[in-house]
Amino acid sequence: MFRMLTDTFYAAPQITVSDVADAADAGFSMIINNRPEDESADQTPGSEIAAAAAAAGLEYVAIPVTHAGFAEWQVTAMADALDKGDGKVLAYCRSGTRSTFLWALARASRGAHPATLAEKASDAGYDLAPVTAMMDMLRGRAS
Repeated sequence: MFRMLTDTFYAAPQITVSDVADAADAGFSMIINNRPEDESADQTPGSEIAAAAAAAGLEYVAIPVTHAGFAEWQVTAMADALDKGDGKVLAYCRSGTRSTFLWALARASRGAHPATLAEKASDAGYDLAPVTAMMDMLRGRAS
């Protein structure tokens, strides 16, 4: 369920409270929630994931992303969270796709090459084609 993009970053579809314990057992230090509240009736509320993360000694960050797309504040917040993360990070949304896109945009904004990011995402089963132009633009700004 946790898909590895790098040694320190994994993406996942919606997690549950019991998945937080699994993440702690697997050595994760941070959980990033990229899912907006009330997106669907079957999702575990972020507050429950946050409480389970705190109980397990994991840091929890919420950076919700709707289907409307990505804003600069979200890219910056993700980059900052990844920069301060100490150890493995698990990000989740409904399917893991928005988390992967936001990871790639955050890394591109810090100078990572889009082709390298696309390869890592592809190895985990995600296609970054929809955000390629935005990655290029963000990487250009970082140079």
